[in-house]
This record gives sequence, structure tokens and C-alpha cells, in this order.
Amino acid sequence: MAVLRGFLLGLALSLTGVVKGHDDGNHWVDLWASMPQEVEPHNLPPAPFTGEDSIYTNTTIRQTIHLTQSAPHIRLSLSNEFGGPSADLHISAVTIALPLNGTAGSSSIQPKTLREVTFSGGSKGFTIPNGAIAISDPIKNVNVKAESNLAVTIYIQQGQQGKRISGHPGSRTSSWFVNGDQTKSTDLTEAVRVDRWFVLSAVEGWVEKKKTRGSLVIVGDSITDGRGSTTNGNDRWPDQLLRRLENQRGSGISVLNLAAGGNRVLADGLGPNALGRIGRDVLAHNGVKYVIVFEGVNDLGTAAEADLVKTGDRLIQAYEQIIARLHGHGIAVFGATITPMSGPGQAYGEPKREEQRVRVNRWIRSSGRFDAVIDFDKAVRDPKNETRLRPEYDTGDYLHLNPTGYKAMAEAVDLRLFEKFKDGVSSIV
Repeated sequence: MAVLRGFLLGLALSLTGVVKGHDDGNHWVDLWASMPQEVEPHNLPPAPFTGEDSIYTNTTIRQTIHLTQSAPHIRLSLSNEFGGPSADLHISAVTIALPLNGTAGSSSIQPKTLREVTFSGGSKGFTIPNGAIAISDPIKNVNVKAESNLAVTIYIQQGQQGKRISGHPGSRTSSWFVNGDQTKSTDLTEAVRVDRWFVLSAVEGWVEKKKTRGSLVIVGDSITDGRGSTTNGNDRWPDQLLRRLENQRGSGISVLNLAAGGNRVLADGLGPNALGRIGRDVLAHNGVKYVIVFEGVNDLGTAAEADLVKTGDRLIQAYEQIIARLHGHGIAVFGATITPMSGPGQAYGEPKREEQRVRVNRWIRSSGRFDAVIDFDKAVRDPKNETRLRPEYDTGDYLHLNPTGYKAMAEAVDLRLFEKFKDGVSSIV
């Protein structure tokens, strides 16, 4: 009995540390994250889950996400960042479980793994004001594994007023909508499939410091978000980079894909501009050690022809600002060259735009401002025509890559960088 009491006391103390932050070197690190953005009207949930003046009324949403590190305890972040003025998001119930057969995009779960999620010290639900996020209580002893899928099921009884909600349309993963509280249902029968994410913005893991180096955040656009990848296949280039890292007997590095289709560095569009979202999408996440900046194609592709040189100038200045800000937090910053964007009918590939792409890439490669350069351009360009993607990598729009092309991008990342910069960088670099 004395041994049992000692074990229980030790367990209680360790779990108290998880809740209160007395960690003996352990800490929270994101295992998965997605860039929240305002969901466009054509990406809102279908009827009846979107009504005339509200969304989500009496709705259960089951979503799966791909975890990038192992952890014994986790917690969720739910976002109402883009809810309309005074449009509170009333979360009624949340559960987690392993999906059936561990499959991404599954509407079914393994019932023995079902766990209820609580907020603010044990409450089943939580009301998230507009512009805010909610972090769940720690979900203890779930022992999630790197490269596994997790199902998160959310029930919203009251619905959210208006038509402005937070989500991530470029999930490349299936979610499931059904009426009523089915957070504990093994199978969601007659559910409606929607290939988008909603509400859920991050999953954190409580990890031992000696087993993790922290996380790699990738700031990008649709090429990083995975346009051209396989729905429910987790074969974007960040996914394939994760597999390479994990093949190193477990790298201890989370890979966080903070990208969105159409995103730009200098101006809002599909999501806030990259320069403006560094605080939210990098610095606000726990345990960030490395950042890859791979953006600029949409700035060059959408700029007025008369403004192209100015846009190139401003891109370089913005990269300088991003580097300075992240270096101030000791974070290593790797610059990725902009991949080819020319081809018949592809407006991004006009000659003057190509000139600026080449110019910006020259600066990325030669300025010495980034801690390292990842040359995606060289990895995927056609050696017979360097303004274009290799034909075997091209989805057909001369801009986005297929899974084979994304594999080439993942293989272009020198894994030795993560060892070289494991202690971060000086803020005066």
C-alpha cells in the first residue's frame, strides 16, 4: 500500500505540474496548428448548418488532424478570431479520440479512446468572444504519437450569429457535419462531408525538454498549404519533411503548417498578410525554434505591372523585417526561394514578373540575411526552361506541385540545419 500511495502521490504531483506550469524542464509545444482565417462565403458549411442569420446551430463537427510529435498530455486551441462583432461562439461539448483505423478524414472513431474535453478548470463548454481563442484544460495521459491522426468532435448548440466565422478552407482533409450532440458517437451516420477545417486552430503537447527541440513553423501560401496534394493523404511538402525528420529516429521537432492559399507578404487577401501575422502565427505559439519563410509568389503574381519593381523592393524589405523580429526572439529563420510560375495561360509568369522573381531569389540566396537558404526553385525547376516547373511535378497550372513535386521540395531541406541551430540565434544576428 505504501508503494501504491507513493505512486499515486507522484502521479498527482506530476499532473499538478502540467496544470500549474511547475514543469522541471517540461513545457508546452504545438503538435499541430493551422492558420485561422475568415471563411469566405463559398466555403461556409452547407445548409442546414449555415442558416439565414446564423451558423452551426445544433451542429456537431468531427475533424481529423495530423500530429507531428508525441506527447503524454495535450490541450486544444479553438478560435473565434474572425467572428463578427459581438458574435460569440458558444462551445457546448468537445471530445477527442483516435479515428477508426487511424485514418485521416474518417467520420468514425475508436470508442475505447474517447475522452471528454473541458475548459477553465472542468467546464464542459465555453463561450469564446469574437477575436479570441479558448485553450482547453490539459487532457492527461492520452499518449499521442508523432505522425498519428486525432479526431476532434465539437458540438455547438446555440449557433453563431451572422456569417463571419474562423476556419481553414485549405485543409485537404475531410470533416463531417451532423445535427445534434454526437460528440460521443462512434459513427456519424448521415453526416455531410466538407473538406475544410473549422474552429480548431492548434493542439499542444506537454513534452519533456530532453525529448524535444521545439517546433518548426512554416509561413507560406497555397504551395505550402498543399494545393495539388492528396485529400486525406497528408502528402504536402511539410508532411513529407516531417517524415524525413521522424526517420532520424525521432527528431523532437514539430512541423507546423501556418500557410493559406492566396496568402501574400505585403497585403491581406485570403488571410492576413504574412508580415502582419508573424506575431499571431509564430511568436504566439509555444516552443518555436525555427521558421521557414516561403512566400512572395502571390505578391509578384497579383501586383500591377507598373508596381512590380516596387513590389520586389518591398518584399525584400519585408523579409528583413521578419528576420529582425524573429531573431529578437532567438528564432532561426530560413529563407526559401520562390518556385517557378511561368507557363501558357499562367498570368503569374509574365516576363516582368519573372524578372522580379529572379531578382528576389538572388537576394534570398546571396544577401546573407537568412540563417540559411532552402533552394526550392533549384529543386523543382525544369533544367530545360528554368522559368517553369519540371513537367513531372506540375499539376497543370504551372504553379502548384503534385505529391511527387512536394517530395522533391521536402528533400531539398538540409536536415543538418536543425542541429546547427538547435540553440537558436543571437538577437544581434
